[in-house]
This record gives sequence, C-alpha cells and structure tokens, in this order.
Amino acid sequence: MFQENDIIQIKERGSDTDTVLQQIDYFVNGFPYLNLSKAATVGDGLMSLTSEEIERVVESYDQLAADGVITLMKFVPASGAATRMFKALFGFLEGGKSDASVESFFDNIDQFAFYEDLKTALEADGLDLATASKTQIAAYFLTDKGLGYGELPKGLLKFHNYSDRSRTPLEEHLVEGAKYANAGGNVQIHFTVSPEHRDKFEKLVVEALPTYQTEHGVKYFVSFSEQKSATDTIAVNPDNSPFREKDGNLLFRPAGHGALLDNLAQLDADIIFIKNIDNVVPDRLKDDTIRYKKALAGIVLDSQKKIWSFMDKLQNGTADEGVYAELATFFQNQLCVSPPAGFEALTTEEKKAYYLAKLDRPLRACGMVKNQGEPGGGPFWAKNADGSSSLQIVESAQVDLDNESQNEIFKNSTHFNPVDLVCAIKNRQGVAYDLKKFRDPLTGFITNKSKNGKELKAQELPGLWNGAMADWNTIFVEVPLITFNPVKTVNDLLRDQHQGA
Repeated sequence: MFQENDIIQIKERGSDTDTVLQQIDYFVNGFPYLNLSKAATVGDGLMSLTSEEIERVVESYDQLAADGVITLMKFVPASGAATRMFKALFGFLEGGKSDASVESFFDNIDQFAFYEDLKTALEADGLDLATASKTQIAAYFLTDKGLGYGELPKGLLKFHNYSDRSRTPLEEHLVEGAKYANAGGNVQIHFTVSPEHRDKFEKLVVEALPTYQTEHGVKYFVSFSEQKSATDTIAVNPDNSPFREKDGNLLFRPAGHGALLDNLAQLDADIIFIKNIDNVVPDRLKDDTIRYKKALAGIVLDSQKKIWSFMDKLQNGTADEGVYAELATFFQNQLCVSPPAGFEALTTEEKKAYYLAKLDRPLRACGMVKNQGEPGGGPFWAKNADGSSSLQIVESAQVDLDNESQNEIFKNSTHFNPVDLVCAIKNRQGVAYDLKKFRDPLTGFITNKSKNGKELKAQELPGLWNGAMADWNTIFVEVPLITFNPVKTVNDLLRDQHQGA
C-alpha cells in the first residue's frame, strides 16, 4: 500500500506506518457507537451546587491559590480561523448575495469593537466609511486591503469595546486568568495556535502584558504551542485507498481538537482550566464565570483529596469494611462510576485492585449548562468495555440515532457541554499521567470532505473533552447559561452579552 517515499513522508511527520494503517482500518471498519445508559441529569450524574457549597469550595480554592501551594494553568485552544464567522459576508463579497445577517452587519456596523479600525483602514485609502459602498466595506473588513479579518484567528479579532480601548478574546482571557487562575500573583496561560499566526499572537502579548500586569497586579507567563503534524490523520478516497496530492504525496489533515491532547499533556500544573477562545464576555458579566471556575477547581481539589485518602488506605492495608462501604458510595454518588455486573462476588483483593485502578486516573470537573438548542456534546451515563458505567461527554455522531432506544436517551439530555473544564493531570507523586493511556481510540469521527474537486474522507481523533478523556474520573456540575457566550458568527457580537463593556 505504501511506497518508499510514503514511508519517508510518514516518518518525517513524526508518525509511523502502523499508526497510519490503523487509521485506514478505522476508515474501512468505522467506529462503533457508544452505548448510552441514560442522560445525566441533576441528581443523577449532574451536581447542582447550593450557594453555601459554592462559597465553601471557592473559599478553600482561593486560600490554596493565594498561598501559592498549587500551580495553576489556563489552557485555551485558539488555533481555529475565524473564516466561518464571516460565511455570509464572504458570500456577499464574492457573489453579491445578501441576506438578513449581511444587512444586519452593515446596519449596525458602528456597534462593533473593530469599527474605528475599519474606519481608519478606509481613510488610509481616501475612503469614507459613511459613503463607501457595502462591497468596499466588506473588502476592507475581510481582506488584506484593510483589516484582513477573514484570514485571522478569532483570538486576534476585536470583540469588546471599553472606554479606553477595545479588547480581543486573547486579552479577555488574560483578564480572566488574573481573576481565577492566579497562584500567588503568578498567572500562567497557554494558547494553542496555528503556525502561520503565532507571530501575531506573540506580538499582541508583548504589547498587552504591561497594561494588564499593572491593572491586575500580577505577573503573566504566557506560552504557545502548535498542533503537532504527527497527530494529523491520513485522508482516503471513497474506496478507502490513500488519497494522493497532485505530486503523488499522501494527504494528511489536522485531526480536530482531539489532537491537542498532546499539547495538554505537556503542561506542568496542578490545576488546568480549559475554555475555548471565543467564549468570553466583557468585564461587567465576568463575575459568574469567575465564581464557577473557582467552584469547579475547588471541587476537583476536594475530590482529589478524597481519592488520595482512599488510595492511601487501600495501599497501606487499613481499608476495612467501613472504608469499602464508603468507597462504594463515593464511586456511585461523586465519581458516578457504576461497577460491572458480578462486582459484589469479587474477593476483597479483586475489589481493591478494581478501586485502585479507577481511582488512579486523571480527574476533571465539567461545567454543564441547560440545553437551549445549541449544538454540542451532552452529559450521559455510558457503558464501558469492562462492564461498568461512567459519565461521558457525548456528541451526536457517537450515537446510533437510528436505534430507537438510544435516540430516545439522547433526546432526553437536559444539558450540554460548553467546553468548561477544570482538570488535574498529576498523580499523588506529582507526576503527570500518560494521558494517551486514558483515551478511547474507538471514539474518533469520519467526515466527508473534498480537495481540488475530488471527494475524500477525513478522520478526527477522539475529541479532547470526549473520547480523549473517556477513561478519566469525571464530575459534571451545572453552571449558569451566562458562562456560555460563544461567537459563532460576527453578528453574535451584537448580542447584549458582547455589548456595553
């Protein structure tokens, strides 16, 4: 199947032929559907915190953070281009096709944070925004004639207006970091970026840090990484044979956000906050986000403390019947792991081995918002290969919706995942887990694409917060909808949540 040049190409990308052959096998045989047991709901897999509970865990977290006894990191996937934000505008610019969203953009253009920049770009060429044609405005907005927003990543676009400046999502994440990822005055933030935009991100950070460090009295440590080419997956023709470029080389494509598991694994921190680049709000609306981020972190630390206490008792031989009873309750009610059939018939040593294996895993708390019809993965109980059931974030593509019972379970989901996670990836000895060992490789995705007019099939790795974390200890927590304010189209910036900063 592979020629000598193919093998060289694969090795140069940091991969190997066995991995690529496995990817092709997934194309041939497909990925199995997850077996859903039921939707996770409040009181059954999904925690709903009282004000008192929030206050307790936030206070505990704040104390640890202020003392600097824990290291914190904010991890922000930021490599995606903003092209899809401007789909309708590109249609207008390229073919003169207008619709309600295009008209809304032009009618409200003075309400966008980039308005003054756009005005200046037009004036540099002797044009007045007030009298310029819509085509001229669109060209100066989207292309390198002016702002070039159509080619930039979301993190570098101006989202919010303030009295003294406008802020990009990158800057809003700097502010957020100072508010909830502040360990003794130190704020670590890591952005994953695309290679072609890295220099622009670094330039903005250099320009912005002095202002935000002074305003918030912190010291920032900002780092960047790029998606590794070794994580790209091979593309195939409709008959599952390798797709080849015009020059005969194999075609490899980025494998989705699941490829960022490698980037996450390289981070060195006790607590890692994960949040998408475009899910930011102005300062006037940040309080709930800050409060619940701290609450999620507090829950992770509280749960981690209990997990390590149980592990100590199991390993030093002090676990009596009472401890095993506590473990059963802890697994069922807090970690939401139901043991496999026949568990009660196991010997004490077998139960001990089972509990230790389940306890000794990465840990995450995931915020879940009430389902308002937004696309995205939802919280479910799912059956595992070992016969147990556990909490999983599940996308529709992972479910056999033609199966009536599975479809009914999926439709009964009351919440969805806004990519609001707090993770602990180190064990009791402070050593990072090998995160790939906790990924379910059978939860990838296959999509239909095209290149140079030819159809092809592409493959995504198990999603970062889906299959890539399938074997983690997981806690789902209900968070308010105000903590979820993504910007999918440019007109989303006209919503109240992104105005009036």
